[in-house]
Order: sequence, then structure tokens, then C-alpha cells
Amino acid sequence: MGRAFAYCRVSTAEQTTDNQVREIEAAGFAVDPKRIVAETVSGSTAAMERKGFARLVDRLESGDILIVTKLDRLGRNAMDLRATVERLAAEGVRVHCLALGGVDLTSAAGKMTMGVIAAVAEFERDLLIERTQSGLKRAKDAGKQLGRPQALNPTMQEAIRSKRASGISLGALAKEYGVSRSAIQRVEKRA
Repeated sequence: MGRAFAYCRVSTAEQTTDNQVREIEAAGFAVDPKRIVAETVSGSTAAMERKGFARLVDRLESGDILIVTKLDRLGRNAMDLRATVERLAAEGVRVHCLALGGVDLTSAAGKMTMGVIAAVAEFERDLLIERTQSGLKRAKDAGKQLGRPQALNPTMQEAIRSKRASGISLGALAKEYGVSRSAIQRVEKRA
């Protein structure tokens, strides 16, 4: 029988993880206090980027059980949640979520739940790509210059073209204008 660990997370210092710990105990899990990892970190931080959670994952072994009260304690979004659960499952760690009736996310029912979560994750990703492309098109249609601003303004570019025509080297111009040689070459190509 594996060991039981609990992961409790709150987003701000004003909040406490006490309710999560009590909820886990009320569900019948006897978790040794030294195996309860509680941290205060924003939910927008990916699971593996959280110091406490990363240390917890290093302690987990095959056969162990990780208990969380809600899915959002475990992952930033559906994609992060799915990656986290898949990683733990690959290491033989069972993940129990109390909000889902204590379902083990690595069991058959849990895998079905994770399948739904995976579909939501893919949907989220597709929506994000769609919104990004739409925003870029709208900005481009409005005449907005996309990408990083050019280091050399049109006056400088014209001066560079004329100096290059008179034989001044790329290196000398790059040094004079404080840019790379390739920036000078791009000015020439745009001519």
C-alpha cells in the first residue's frame, strides 16, 4: 500500500489551506502531517513551476496517492491539469480529487474524466489560436506594424544605403549606428 500525500494550495496570503486539509480528513484519508504540502501561489502558475508542488512530485513514488480537494488546486488550466495527471500516472502515482467524488484520475472512470478534460484542453488551445490569429489579422488590417519595431528609422536607413553605395563597410556602419551587421544587411535588402 502506497503512502498518502495531500496537496493544498491557496492564491493569496490572506487565505488558508486549513479547510482543504479538513475536507481531506473528512473524506476518510489519514494523511501524515509531514506529507501535506500547502503553499500560497497563484493558480495562473503552472503546476510544475510551483516550488512546493515540484518538491512534492520529487517525493512521490509508484503506488503513492496524491489527494486534492478540487482540480483547480492541481492545474492552471485543462492543458496543465492533463499534463500533470499524465506525468503522475506515468510514475505510478494515483491522483484522487474529492470534488469529483473522490475519483482516482488514473482509474478507468478517472481516465474518462481526463478524456473530457483533454477535449476541453484541446478546445481551449484551439480557441486561443483562433483569437490570436483574429487579433493579428485585425491589427494588420488596421495598418498596425506587427513585430518588433525597427531599430533604424527611415532617415537612418536612407543614410545607410547611401553610405553603403559609397563603399563603407557593414562593420563600420553597424558600429556607427549601434546595430548588428545583419540589421545593416536588412536595410540593403529593403531598398
